[in-house]
Amino acid sequence: MEDFALYKVGIPRSLAYYFYLPLWKTFITELGHEVVESPPTSRDILDRGVKEAVNDACIPIKLYHGHAAYLAQRCDMLFCPRLVSVRKHGDFGTETFCPKFLGLPDMVRLALNPLPPLIDVRIDLKEPRSGLWDAACEVGRQLGHDQAEIKRALRLAQAAQRDFRSLCQQGVLVPDALEAVLNGKKDCTKPAFSHDLTIAVVGYPYVIYDPYINAGLLKILQQEGVNIVTQDMLSDRVLNRESKGLPKDLFWYFSNRVVYGGMHFMKKPGINGMIHVTAFACGPDSMVDRLLEIQVKRHSKIPYLAIAVDEHTGEAGVRTRVEAFLDMLRYQRRGR
Repeated sequence: MEDFALYKVGIPRSLAYYFYLPLWKTFITELGHEVVESPPTSRDILDRGVKEAVNDACIPIKLYHGHAAYLAQRCDMLFCPRLVSVRKHGDFGTETFCPKFLGLPDMVRLALNPLPPLIDVRIDLKEPRSGLWDAACEVGRQLGHDQAEIKRALRLAQAAQRDFRSLCQQGVLVPDALEAVLNGKKDCTKPAFSHDLTIAVVGYPYVIYDPYINAGLLKILQQEGVNIVTQDMLSDRVLNRESKGLPKDLFWYFSNRVVYGGMHFMKKPGINGMIHVTAFACGPDSMVDRLLEIQVKRHSKIPYLAIAVDEHTGEAGVRTRVEAFLDMLRYQRRGR
């Protein structure tokens, strides 16, 4: 191996962090560099993001700016990929990410100063074999590596990502699966006790798994003794099967996953209710919420609760709504 500079590469704890962290963190660390993650979301990080981002940005984009600002002077390079597509799907293969994802590196460059160099690799996996390899080569070259080193690191990174997805599909929540794969947490299986309710929680992963912005929703449900299932516990094959029940797919990757997951849980026996956590001011999410509401009324009888979150959302309000929702479900069960 040739001599190369060792870099601290920052990865903001937001957006694709909750879905692709095992892939990119493993890839970068296997190349010999240090990955610096921003800490869990706090009021200070959120306030900084609100200050730096454009006014009409949704809360996840504001959060990303806050996490990026935290890392700006704590790393040598900031990993900020331009996510275009991760599969050829939808009408004419047009599925993509929302416009804010596509323009994220440009938004961060214009908003933050000082800012380290960005690793703003374009990721378009409509051609999966060449797309990921091309993206990995671009990241590896920016970090000073040759193809042999990149190939080895990518192989290990893909294995870590598969392990992560496998744990999720075994019913492990994303935060616990990340901890298991990346930090060697031994026991991340669900506790072996019975639950009186099973609730499907659907929404974008960077909303439902961020304990600050979701106002502690998952913790509240766990404290109430509820079994939680999410769309990220379903395989791509199961999710994509649901697309046949729609006249048209949405354009956005994460939006389709939420809709397909919601439609699956509507029909699955044993699901007592569904909660959709939606980001206020997110254009695609407004359509997702309305579509799920229509599908529940047409094809299911399970109760449905939508919770919109933004920078002003507090735990007390969310707890009150969730506890009332669970009380209603338990009352219904007792009345049968």
